Amino acid sequence: MGLQEQKQHFSVNLLDWYMVNRRDLPWRRHNNPYFTWVSEIMLQQTRVDTVIPYFNRFIGNFPTVQALAEAPEEDVLKNWEGLGYYSRARNLQAAARQVMELHGGEMPQDKPAVFALKGVGPYTAGAILSIAFNQPQPAVDGNVMRVLSRYFLIDEDIMKGSTRVLMEELAGELIPEGRARDFNQALMELGALVCTPKAPHCLTCPVMEQCSGRIAGRELTLPVKTKAKPPRPEQRLVAIVEGRGAHRGQVLVRQRPDTGLLARMWELPHVLAAPAAASKKAAPLADEPAMALLAGSLWAEGFAARPEGLATHAEHVFSHIVWSLQVYKCTEQDQSSELPLIAAEARAAYDAQAATREGTASSSAVSPESDTTHSSEPGTPNAQNISTSLNDGEMLMSSSDVSDLALSTPTLTGKGDGLTYRWIGPEDMDKMAFPNIFLKLISQYFAGNYDNINP
Repeated sequence: MGLQEQKQHFSVNLLDWYMVNRRDLPWRRHNNPYFTWVSEIMLQQTRVDTVIPYFNRFIGNFPTVQALAEAPEEDVLKNWEGLGYYSRARNLQAAARQVMELHGGEMPQDKPAVFALKGVGPYTAGAILSIAFNQPQPAVDGNVMRVLSRYFLIDEDIMKGSTRVLMEELAGELIPEGRARDFNQALMELGALVCTPKAPHCLTCPVMEQCSGRIAGRELTLPVKTKAKPPRPEQRLVAIVEGRGAHRGQVLVRQRPDTGLLARMWELPHVLAAPAAASKKAAPLADEPAMALLAGSLWAEGFAARPEGLATHAEHVFSHIVWSLQVYKCTEQDQSSELPLIAAEARAAYDAQAATREGTASSSAVSPESDTTHSSEPGTPNAQNISTSLNDGEMLMSSSDVSDLALSTPTLTGKGDGLTYRWIGPEDMDKMAFPNIFLKLISQYFAGNYDNINP
């Protein structure tokens, strides 16, 4: 069979299979360009099963481009909470405002205009134009490149830009006339359900007979893909500061800077321990110097707090960085207490241990976001263990109005970092957007999981 016949076999059999086996997904039930756009942004780096409840809630709260464009950013981030890659949410809202300003609230139907929207790359533009408007535009992502690499036995590295161009040209040639909407979704579906990365289900594949990779016994070695650089490890010390007096029943949180990693989201105060050597796993810091460093860093921001003991270990993975977190329960102290002296004396222990560490690695404040959060066994009998996952959809906001940010306490400004701090209670959790790891830690605290931490 020649190349043209192989292409024809692929297109015809793939479409026949898809019309019988396609999944019933909420964004497929309506031919709505806005729904297609939102779903494609959410599906970047995120599993379909994870996206479905987020999509339904997001569309319920922001049913139109105009509703999204006019919403407070805090509402948008809160509805995105737990999906990770929070820049996607900000870019989506910015693009919605572009659509309102430049296109009267209607999704543009020409490629340059769609591609000009913030956060829209070649794949997303192709997906929107083909699925929403049935235009014969290729939509090539990792799933599609894997399918085409195997079927056509393409040995080129899919991480190279030249290979993507080749794949886009090939995918465009495969689209049957008038069937772009169904074909591109069929191609994505095949990659997601059948031609999977590690264990392709070749025996149930609709194009198995003419798959050159399978015939050559290469289905497990394709596609060719250069390994990404491993994420940089960082050991971080996290403080769950329990309030006293006027702050009883509350914990201290802070808001991240306006730009960079997790911009403007809320978190527990944390500080970088001595950086790990390049390519080495970040080693835990001993409790005494770790607690000294936490106390000293909080004091520098104008907060007196005494660390009581290790609450848990956790790990949060971004695209280019891994946070290994030592989480300590702390108690708010009187500003006139002896805490500064204690922190100063114990800081010497921290400096002595840090001096013995192998090498240092610079710590960047900006890194692309990813979607993985893990827990690990603590190294002390007093510590408790939590199980977390950024995409599990747990501990999310209710459908209540999160635009009301009249929280129970005023904001404070850190003396050293200039960031915004606030004491919050459980009633404030629905009004603030947290990265999932901090959402879990704070929720565990309010549930009483760290009540038995001993100094």
